[in-house]
Amino acid sequence: MKRVIEPKVLYFGTPVILVSSLNGDGSTNLAPMSSAWWLGDSAMLGLSANSQTVRNLERHPDCVLNLTDKSLVAAVDRIALLTGRRDVPAYKEERGYRYEADKFAAAGLTSIPCDLVTPQAVAESPIHLEGRVRAIHQIDAADSMLRALEVTILRTHVDPELVMAHKEHYIDPLRWDPLIMKFTEYFAGGTVAQPSSLARGWGMPPLPPEALQGERAS
Repeated sequence: MKRVIEPKVLYFGTPVILVSSLNGDGSTNLAPMSSAWWLGDSAMLGLSANSQTVRNLERHPDCVLNLTDKSLVAAVDRIALLTGRRDVPAYKEERGYRYEADKFAAAGLTSIPCDLVTPQAVAESPIHLEGRVRAIHQIDAADSMLRALEVTILRTHVDPELVMAHKEHYIDPLRWDPLIMKFTEYFAGGTVAQPSSLARGWGMPPLPPEALQGERAS
């Protein structure tokens, strides 16, 4: 018989994305997030209205969705507890977040221009999607700060190594292994990719040592 519980978070397994958005001074903010799904030519992103990303996208709707794989897990984790907001919300400060103006430098990543949108993309990302926010929806309770952002994908850039040899508009599912977040922990190929700073910041139970054996071996 199943047990009734109240999970602290509902992240059963979603891809980790670095979202590029435009700051008020024209620089690019880079933010990791892990509530995203796609349907047709649109993506839906789940974010907090307290984030610099949502503030930016309310003002300027262009964005880049930089998809990640295991090779980027260390870079993602380096900015997991950073925010582009100078006025760091108290609840984030309590969890160890701090302000950082240049997330690309902090992550050790390279910024490159896009074709159709203003924010910079991540050169190291194996797949990045240029997009534009079509609508922002309030979700959950009436006083919730959670937002669902509907993004129209304008152009898709893919590492040639991930494209099927004889099907140029298809990504090879055997070669594409996205970085996944499950309950604030990073996974790739079904195993732990790296211990998560985010999990520690949000007070999640630590992973057992045996779960980290594969991560140490890699």
